Amino acid sequence: MDRTKTLKLYDEAKAIIPGATQLFGKRQEMFAPEQWPAYFAEAKGCTVTDLDGNQYIDMGTSGIGATVLGYADPDVTAAVVDRAQRGNMCMLNPPEEVELAKLMLQLHPWAGMVRFGRTGGEALVVAVRIARAKTRRDKVAFCGYHGWHDWYLAANLPTDTQDGMTDRLGNWHLLPGLQPAGIPKGLAGTALPFSYNKIDELRAIVRDCGNELAAIVMEPTRHYAPEPGFLESVRQIADECGAKLIFDEVSIGWKLALGGAHLKYGITPDIAVFSKSTGNGNPISAVIGTDDVMQAAQETFISSALWTEAIGPTAAVAAIRKMMRIDVRAHIASIGQAVHDGLSRLAEQHQVPWHALGSPAMMAYQFQHPQAAALQTLWTVRMMDRGFLAIGGFHPMLTHEDRHVDQYLAACDPVFAELADAIRLDDISQRIGGPVKHTGFQRLA
Repeated sequence: MDRTKTLKLYDEAKAIIPGATQLFGKRQEMFAPEQWPAYFAEAKGCTVTDLDGNQYIDMGTSGIGATVLGYADPDVTAAVVDRAQRGNMCMLNPPEEVELAKLMLQLHPWAGMVRFGRTGGEALVVAVRIARAKTRRDKVAFCGYHGWHDWYLAANLPTDTQDGMTDRLGNWHLLPGLQPAGIPKGLAGTALPFSYNKIDELRAIVRDCGNELAAIVMEPTRHYAPEPGFLESVRQIADECGAKLIFDEVSIGWKLALGGAHLKYGITPDIAVFSKSTGNGNPISAVIGTDDVMQAAQETFISSALWTEAIGPTAAVAAIRKMMRIDVRAHIASIGQAVHDGLSRLAEQHQVPWHALGSPAMMAYQFQHPQAAALQTLWTVRMMDRGFLAIGGFHPMLTHEDRHVDQYLAACDPVFAELADAIRLDDISQRIGGPVKHTGFQRLA
């Protein structure tokens, strides 16, 4: 495949855009440096066309998990085009945000009020701000990944020994190689991490500073299912110490249950945060919560001009109504399971140390080998040559069909065979044809 235009543009971008892209996870270096087609000309269904006209079936993470209905969904697109033609922004407010608020509250009877933003990271900031305003406390206990903002990256700041937290936090990093440059040093010790399914770690945080905790922030699930009693215990601990429980549904939301994973598990938070698939890739985020907690938004200042544009809520209304009509969850679970089972079978057949994490609706892949990054890069490069975008995970979409799975697994078979040979001959890196993918945060030259 000729990728001259696509690769040339990425080289140009590195010289004029710090980090080359706006999302760390879309850097070419995260997949196959000097080979990954970083730019798309068109994306429809589950097919992506790069700037050179090469077409790929996307068997990766589908818009970083933001397009559960598929690319350019016709119902969402029609609604967005109609709204854009009638005007997207003016001095007045879009009525679609009221319709969207009603839909969100219909799906979440426990909640009473909604605020909207446009991205997941900023919505988490809003949620934490509201929790802090409500509790008049500063510290946040959290589990997992929640964006790039100061409240969260403060966990990477070194702490002193006054609060007894140094031993638990000193060597903990959000992203390997990431230094918290630009994060105010005064925030050190305000973001306190604990591990998923490790309730004793959260209890230790509460013993140290439970009366200072404004919030406990976590995803209901991601790579692992909650162990029996884990989420229930988190809820109980939040109630006992007075912290507000915030569920981050930005990535997993809409994939396991209509309205979010917390509904599947039957655990009610104080606040839940949505984005990504809420608008099927169009910018929209939602912070929903109980009446009592959400009223605290009026005791602080949370406001932005572009939160009043119309396309975001229009897209969300169309996407949610479609997810209410069609059982998207059953479809993506079926497709995801077929891919999981097929890749597991090929890995066993060819004796490749491959392992999957997460639910079929949002899987992550790992090669359990000392040269895991090189193996992943080789797999990605070989699958690209066969017309597939294949990386370290798979997020199925409504537009993925059984035929796509069959084609994908057929293409994977000889690639897994080559991976096995490369492991046996110890020449993995030599086969790639370029550098090995990055595994953490690195500055780009």
